[in-house]
Amino acid sequence: MHRSKNVLVVGGGGREHALAWKLARDGANVFAAPGNAGTAREATNLAIQATDSDALLAAVKQHEIDLVVVGPEAPLVNGLVDKLTDAGVRTFGPSALAAQLEGSKIFCKELLHTNDIPTATYRQFDSLDKARGFLESREDEPVVVKADGLAAGKGVFVCSNREEAIDAINQLQRDPQFRTAASGVLIEERLDGVEVSVIAITDGRTIVTLPPLQDHKAALDGDRGPNTGGMGAFCPAPFVTQSLMTEIEEQILVPTVHGMRRRRTPFHGILYAGLMLTSQGPKVLEFNVRFGDPECQALCIRLESSLLELIDAAVDRRLNEIASPTWKSGASVTVVMASEDYPDTVEKGHAIRGLSQADELENVVVFHAATTTSPDDPETVLTTGGRVLGVTAHAESLARAKLRAYEGVKEIRWRGAWCRKDIADKGLRHEQEQAATESTDSSSQPSEGTA
Repeated sequence: MHRSKNVLVVGGGGREHALAWKLARDGANVFAAPGNAGTAREATNLAIQATDSDALLAAVKQHEIDLVVVGPEAPLVNGLVDKLTDAGVRTFGPSALAAQLEGSKIFCKELLHTNDIPTATYRQFDSLDKARGFLESREDEPVVVKADGLAAGKGVFVCSNREEAIDAINQLQRDPQFRTAASGVLIEERLDGVEVSVIAITDGRTIVTLPPLQDHKAALDGDRGPNTGGMGAFCPAPFVTQSLMTEIEEQILVPTVHGMRRRRTPFHGILYAGLMLTSQGPKVLEFNVRFGDPECQALCIRLESSLLELIDAAVDRRLNEIASPTWKSGASVTVVMASEDYPDTVEKGHAIRGLSQADELENVVVFHAATTTSPDDPETVLTTGGRVLGVTAHAESLARAKLRAYEGVKEIRWRGAWCRKDIADKGLRHEQEQAATESTDSSSQPSEGTA
């Protein structure tokens, strides 16, 4: 049985800090490329971009890396796993062909349709003008507009009417960040229900499902404002019962893995299902082919057993031989602290204060995303982007985990810093409604001894 010693985590965001943090605690000697100010405390940062496959391969040889864990979607879609695997490097993640499951929303929809996996009905267009014409010719009703390729989590527009949908098409047409992604476009029915994330680790045959989560994509409280890369998450999502999780595994995860194998694009790595729990049952909104960010942070703080053992087993195609992962009881909450004006262009280079005070709080971990250390003072941490930190807490209940996470947030400040204030509130409301229902049910039962 292989046990990796030197592990390279590719990427520099909050997800990669969480992975480095957990893998270091599992006993690995961790490197991160390029990493950030947070990974520098758990790992050796290498000044290599996640998409520079030649430099990454050279670093693997130089540092005698025996396992590479690829964090972000872009290097996966661009074939980093193929290049490293061809060179004999044990690498965790899907091939470029399999990564189309995230890299192309049209590929994803075709796979779902072919394998009778529940999802929204849709129409596919090879130009934005054709998509606009379709919208103008049909009834005015809610739809979702999706750019085909990668768009950093921002290529999906949930629209309430035709006007919003046409505006989404216009945004795709004029914004340079969507130029490649919008070469194809999908228009889907808008599903109603509760959105959840179910993430699994698979070696192509065995599937290990992790606890369900809920992400918060909209920028502002109450799910208002533009879509972002994610403003917070909590785990577990109480909307997903054990019977519902079984249904998700049987009707969505297993058919997806089997369907990918039948297409001769076998899937190995992280299979992330973004789902809508509708009145007709769970339906797939999208697949990602890597851990979510900030979902990874909320998972890692709760994972009691070894992530390294799980990943090693997945890479070696022997997930069926190891015990199921174990989790700390209770719940976790991650609150993303962002720069002023995010998700639009942000000002960088602001000094962050209060990190050490937040780190001293019990069961609170501050995962770094867009940070670096000052060249003048290595103790000073500076902002380098939009989503800067993921303040993550674990506690015996969701309510206490939320409270603890926001206690961490209060310790941290920089000019223009902000966050959503309602992370996990939907989960808390659901728990309260369930408790009220159970209380009503129990009070309506006849007491012992009555007729």
